[in-house]
Amino acid sequence: MGEMMHVRGTVFKYADNVDTDVIIPARYLNTPDAKELAAHCMEDIDKDFVKKIKPGDIVVAGRNFGCGSSREHAPLALKACGTGCVIAKSFARIFFRNAINIGFPILECEAAAEKISAGDVVSVDFAEGLITDETTGETFQAVAFPEFVRDIISAGGLMNSLSKH
Repeated sequence: MGEMMHVRGTVFKYADNVDTDVIIPARYLNTPDAKELAAHCMEDIDKDFVKKIKPGDIVVAGRNFGCGSSREHAPLALKACGTGCVIAKSFARIFFRNAINIGFPILECEAAAEKISAGDVVSVDFAEGLITDETTGETFQAVAFPEFVRDIISAGGLMNSLSKH
C-alpha cells in the first residue's frame, strides 16, 4: 500500500449541502492550473480557508457534500490546497466518483461528521476506516475503502493506477 493510507490534521467544519460552486466558484473554472484552483478553494463560504489550511488538514461536513455540478475541479481544488481528506455524513455521487478518480480520499461517517468540532486534531487510517479525534479521544468507524479504491488513491488517481497495471 502507498504511504497515503494515513492522514492527520486540524479540522475545518462545514454544514450540509456544500456544493461544487462553493468548493470552487464557477468564475475560476477556466483555469486548468491546480495551484490557481487551490488559491480560491472554499473562498465563498470561508475567506480564510486557503490562508489557514496546512497539508493534511481535514474537512468535516454534513450531508450531500459536493452536490451541484459534476465538475472534477472541486475535489481537485481541495486536493491541490493540501486537504488530507473530507469526512462527511454523505457525498453527492458524482463528487464521490470524481474524488476517487483523482486519488482524493473521502470518508462517509455520520457519527464522526456529527461529533467532530472545528479545530480538533483528527487522524485517519484509511485502510481500517478508523477516524480518531485526538482532541476528544473519541474514535469512529467509517466504511473502509475497498482495496481497488485504496490502490487508486495510493497511486494518486485512476489514470496513474491504470498505467501501473
